[in-house]
Amino acid sequence: MPELSKKLTNFTDSVIRRMTRIANQHGAVNLSQGFPDFDPPQALKEALANVASGSIHQYAVTWGAPNFRKALAKKQSFFMGIEIDPETQIAVTCGSTEAMIASMLTVCNPGDKVIVFSPFYENYTADTILSGAIPIYVHLKPPYYNFDVEELEAAFQQKPKALILCNPSNPSGKVYTLEELQIIAAYAIKYDVFVITDEVYEHIVYEPFHHVYIASLPGMFERTISCSSLSKTYSITGWRLGYVIAPAFIIDGVRKVHDFLTVGAASPLQEAAITALEFGPDYYLQLQKSYTEKKDFFLKGLDDLGLKFTIPQGAYYVMVDVSEFGASNDVEFCEWLACEVGVAAVPGSSFFQEEVHHLIRFHFAKNLETLSSALKALENLRPLAEKKIWSKQTLAD
Repeated sequence: MPELSKKLTNFTDSVIRRMTRIANQHGAVNLSQGFPDFDPPQALKEALANVASGSIHQYAVTWGAPNFRKALAKKQSFFMGIEIDPETQIAVTCGSTEAMIASMLTVCNPGDKVIVFSPFYENYTADTILSGAIPIYVHLKPPYYNFDVEELEAAFQQKPKALILCNPSNPSGKVYTLEELQIIAAYAIKYDVFVITDEVYEHIVYEPFHHVYIASLPGMFERTISCSSLSKTYSITGWRLGYVIAPAFIIDGVRKVHDFLTVGAASPLQEAAITALEFGPDYYLQLQKSYTEKKDFFLKGLDDLGLKFTIPQGAYYVMVDVSEFGASNDVEFCEWLACEVGVAAVPGSSFFQEEVHHLIRFHFAKNLETLSSALKALENLRPLAEKKIWSKQTLAD
């Protein structure tokens, strides 16, 4: 038989989604894959029911239904502080995952270099490989995950085509300051580089931190490709509604790629989601309040258990240091954690370019009852870990 693409040898299936399968297998509390266990807003569910009984069941316009794009443009224009044209500056995609790879395929030629901050969301590595690009990693320094300015400029000096910016960051929860974004923007302009953003957690930010869209900075809209989705903001991860916002000449390219990747996002879901896009400011304030409560509850529980972690500034993830338990392989540790302790996490090594095996990632997008169950299970972590003999075996093995 002919051999498969060599690209497939350079990345694995998603470790995050793999941990969900392991959680399901062992009945563990799933704090690995970041989706909530609570429903979206009632008004959104009712809108979906109304649409389902109607006649919108065929293809929408490939790059997004006109009324959906109009509602999205109005909402994002308000929050981004930029006037967005729904006819020429938006492409609707099947989730932000497609938005990212469509953007990469639009701007990158094989061999182009792309700056990626480490730690990073695992899809970025696969995206660079699939688009034929070569990643240049810039390391973020814990505990605040700040970048070194000299290291960043050295990466820009390698003449990359683009930089990927996840803000707020998955997995670290970092929210980039205005000053940091201005530094990135200055280098992007100086070295003529695109910035591809992943901003799916744009509305989940904790005081006193504030999310700034890099596209809103002077001279940056022209070279910024803003990717996001409705998944996290409205608790509808299964709807797979994402989008790209960029200048018309970029969107023209994204629409071409998107057309042949997926044709288009689900038209009934776009119609129903307009209801969410028209929510007023109170919804986003309540969203922030709700996730702040979850964060505070879960982090207090981790602190009471004596676990070490970095306090997130945004998104709904927390990186926990498990070095005290003696496991040299974080993948094995997470499999054991799901099987024996009953809580699923993501091994930190899947997020880092450098060798990191002492961190795991929990998410707290769950009801307080679920988080309480996870914390109760974690009370057994130390007693069970004391009896465990660790090996070098990994899930990949």
